[in-house]
Amino acid sequence: MKIGIILGSIREERLGASVARWVADQAVSREGVDYELIDLKAFDVPLLTSATVPGAANKQYDDERVRNWSTAIDDCDGFVFVTPEYNHGVPGALKNAFDSLGNEWADKAVAFVSYGAEGGVRAVEHWRQIVANFHMYGVRQQISMSLFSEFGPEGVQPAERRADEIATLFDQLEAATRRRQN
Repeated sequence: MKIGIILGSIREERLGASVARWVADQAVSREGVDYELIDLKAFDVPLLTSATVPGAANKQYDDERVRNWSTAIDDCDGFVFVTPEYNHGVPGALKNAFDSLGNEWADKAVAFVSYGAEGGVRAVEHWRQIVANFHMYGVRQQISMSLFSEFGPEGVQPAERRADEIATLFDQLEAATRRRQN
């Protein structure tokens, strides 16, 4: 089973990089599951302008960058979205990248690790509505990190309770992914 940890910010000096690394570090000890960090910025996904609706493209995309993104996502059985909250919503780059694909997302489980002024909770609630369109299953456990209490000069400094919370998130995500595979 392969779980993609998607770093959903493409900004320069983004805080999400340290959050995604922390998630990946926490996942190293998981047995029987391969967690892979997928950095959205590395794919340079263009704005969705194709005349063909992604869901009808049958994974045959015009742009090589979208094809590369498609392959990375399609290879995963489930996901952890590491998402910032921008203006009370989801980050535009990650939403565009999500919208640029179709069936690659379908029927897969997803968990959310967010960060922002209010922990990114509004972005996660927005994501839960979005992923439902592809019958994705969003696990209950989520991690919502506060910019004011869990970040320092070196990036994320998770609260002590986060180790137990991320273990629960992984347990729920792995179980949901196994159910979705059967």
